[in-house]
Amino acid sequence: MNFILIAVLVLGAIALIAALVLFGVSKKFAVEEDPRLGQVGEILPGANCGGCGFAGCSGMAAALVKGADAGSIDGLMCPVGGADVMGKVADLLGMAVANTEPKVAVVRCNGTCENRPRIAEYDGLHTCAAMNSCGAGETGCGFGCLGCGDCVAACQFGAISINPETGIPEVDEEKCTGCGACANACPRHIIELRKKGPKGRRVYVQCVNHDKGAVAKKACSVACIGCGKCQKICKFDAITIENNVAYVDFNKCRMCTKCVDECPTGALVKVNFPVKKAKPAAEAASVAEAPVAAPKAEAPVAAPKVETSEEKKED
Repeated sequence: MNFILIAVLVLGAIALIAALVLFGVSKKFAVEEDPRLGQVGEILPGANCGGCGFAGCSGMAAALVKGADAGSIDGLMCPVGGADVMGKVADLLGMAVANTEPKVAVVRCNGTCENRPRIAEYDGLHTCAAMNSCGAGETGCGFGCLGCGDCVAACQFGAISINPETGIPEVDEEKCTGCGACANACPRHIIELRKKGPKGRRVYVQCVNHDKGAVAKKACSVACIGCGKCQKICKFDAITIENNVAYVDFNKCRMCTKCVDECPTGALVKVNFPVKKAKPAAEAASVAEAPVAAPKAEAPVAAPKVETSEEKKED
C-alpha cells in the first residue's frame, strides 16, 4: 500500500512541476494577437475564394490590419463583399478606402459548335486541364474553350455554367462576384475579369487565338484575324494588336462601339447595349413607294421687245 501511495505522490509532483514549467514558458513566449484580426475576419464574408490574392479571409484580414498600421489599405479589395464590406472594414480600422469599380468575369471565346467544328474526339479525363495537356483538344483551335467545366467547378457562387447547345461557359452577372476563381481555373486563360461598366455595358474581343488570320479563320469562323481595322477606327487608343489578336483596354474604352461595327469577323462584341429599333416594314414600304412630287414649272419669261427702224421714224 505504501508503494502505491508513494507512486501517486511522485507522479503528482512531476505533473505539478511540469504544469508550472509549461505555464511559465507560455507566459514568457506568448504571442499576443491583435484583436482587430478577429473583428475584421467577422466582417469579411468567409468565402475563402482567393479572389483578393490571399489564401483565405484570414490572410486578407491580416493584410488589412498590417496595411492599416502602415497607413493605407489601398489596393486591398474583397471582390465577394464588394464596397459594402470594404467600407465596414475601413470604418473599423479608421482608414479611407478607395472606390473600386465592380468587375465581372467574361468568356473571351465564341467558339461554339457552329462556329468551331470538331475535328477530333477526346477520350480521357474530362477536365480542361487534362485535355489541354494532351494537345489542342477536339477542334482546330488550340487557344479556345475546351468546355469541360473546370471554371464551373471552381465557382463557389453558381455564377457560371456550360451552355449545352454551344458548349461555351456563360456567366450570370447577377451572381458573379468577380472573385476570379474561374479565371484561375481556366488553363487557356480565356476568362478575364473586366469592369462591369455603366449599366453593365462592355465592349471586348471574344477571341484569344494567336494564330495568323487565315489559320485562325479556318479553325473558327468568328476568330479575330488581327486585321487592325478596329485599332484604326478607335479614337481613344483603347485597342492594341498583339500576337495577331486585338485587345480592348476597358480603362480607355469609351464604348462608342464603332470598332464593333468595323470588325469583319464579328470577334468584337458589345454587351447590354440597347438594340436599335428598326422601322416597321409597312412604314418603310410606304416611304419607298410614295410618289415624288414633280417640280413646279417656271412661268415663261417674255422676250424684250425690239423697236424696228420704221417705229423709230414714226416717233
